[in-house]
Formats: sequence, structure tokens, C-alpha cells
Amino acid sequence: MAQPSSRAEFTDYCLRRLGAPVLEINVDDDQVDDLIDDAIQYYHEYHFDGVERMYLKHQFTADDVTRFDESDQDTTAPNNDAWENRNNYIEVPDAVIGVSKVFGVSSNFMRNNLFGMSNQYYLMDLFSFSSGSAFSFGNFDLTNYFMIKQHFETIDMIINTGALIEYRFNKRQDRLYIDIDKKRIVEDQYLLIDCHRYLDPNTFTQVYNDSFVKKYATALIKRQWGANLIKYNNVQLPGGITLNGRQIWEDGNREIMQLEADMMSKYSLPPMDMIG
Repeated sequence: MAQPSSRAEFTDYCLRRLGAPVLEINVDDDQVDDLIDDAIQYYHEYHFDGVERMYLKHQFTADDVTRFDESDQDTTAPNNDAWENRNNYIEVPDAVIGVSKVFGVSSNFMRNNLFGMSNQYYLMDLFSFSSGSAFSFGNFDLTNYFMIKQHFETIDMIINTGALIEYRFNKRQDRLYIDIDKKRIVEDQYLLIDCHRYLDPNTFTQVYNDSFVKKYATALIKRQWGANLIKYNNVQLPGGITLNGRQIWEDGNREIMQLEADMMSKYSLPPMDMIG
């Protein structure tokens, strides 16, 4: 099937691209499964279509509250001094590849306090003194309003440090560490994260029909085919056919290198600059 929509159809498609059933593809079924997993993993980690932006929520449980109050002791320092690390984490789904923001364990006085600067700005109608801009609507100058709001946000970040949520995340741990006062972790309170997670190809079957995934998986299988036959290089077969495993390996490896270069230049999102 030219448009595979399942793992079985995808496997058959890749083997046909290599010449099956006209040619015998000397690759074991388990090897094919491993290489398809590798291709999808590479797609997930680098292709902009391999992940989706998602908001996920979690309700703190009694176990979460207890764990945040605990710590592990590590005495591997050279002088045997005791060091402790807090168990201030919650487990996140394995499909989550990155966390951008964390919400829900604090309130911001500038946004929710009636007497905060943000609300007072509305009440005093400070924007009325600078009307006449090209972006103004009546007496409401959007440019000035936006700049003042940005200024208040900066003040809020500097002064109201208690409202900030410091967190750490590593996709190989499946743990979201929240570095805040443990008293702010309350049972039944909700935590919201802005994150990116893998597209499950079994749910979103169009992953199997992605042009890059099809080419990359086929190239991986081709290189494995050559690796399996490389020790039989230049072996003469009946009918005058010469088996050249090294050439198959080199062709597959060259295709993989080209596809990976294309991934970095065409299909990957540019890295975000660190500011600060």
C-alpha cells in the first residue's frame, strides 16, 4: 500500500522499496522492528511534525504531598559529609519530551490583587494621556498600554519571586522537579504544564505515511541488509551474480547521512536563544 496506515503496512512498504518480493531482503524481522522503532524515535526527537504542543493537568495527591516532604541522603562526598536531595517531583507521561511552562501552584499579586499595580493601571486610566497613536482606538493607545504592561511584568518578576515556579525536567527521567516551598504543594490542587509530547503512531497513523519516516526507515533497513551481507562481499552466486554487501551498506549509509542532514536543515525547528 503506497500510503501505509499501520506498522504492518509500513514494514511491507519499506521492504518493497528495497526490492521485495522480487529480491530476498536478508534482514531478520526483529531487526526490521528495531530499525522502524529507531526511525520513529529519530522523527519524534528532531522533526517538527513529530511532536504536538499540549496542556496537561495533574491533581496533587496525598502521596505527592508526602513525597515533597521527603528527601534522599547521599553520602558519596570524599569527606563523607551527608548531602540530601529533595523528592520534589511528580511523574509525567513518558511521551512528554519537553516542558515550557508550569502553572497552578501560586497566584500572582499583579494579576489577581485588586490593589495591585496592574488593576490600578486600569482604574486610574493612565493610558488616556497618550492617545493619537496609529494603533490607538479612541483614547486607548495599545502601544503605550503594551509597553507599560511589559514594564509591570518585569517589576513583578523581580519583586514577587514567591510567585515564580522554578522547575527542572529531563525527558529521560519522566520526572518534573518543582523547586518551590513544599508548603505550596496542597492536596487536590491542580498543576498545569505547557509541554510537547510525541505523536503516537498507533493513534495518529499518518506518522507511518510521513515522507521522511518512509525514506529514513527504508535507508536504515538497507544499511542493515548490507551489514548482514558484508562478510560475503564479492561472492559469486549461481548464474554469474556477484553479491556485494559492502556496496549495499555504503549506499544505505550515504542515504542516511543525507536524510539526517536534510532533517537538520529542513525539518527541525531552530533552537531558541537563551536570553538573560
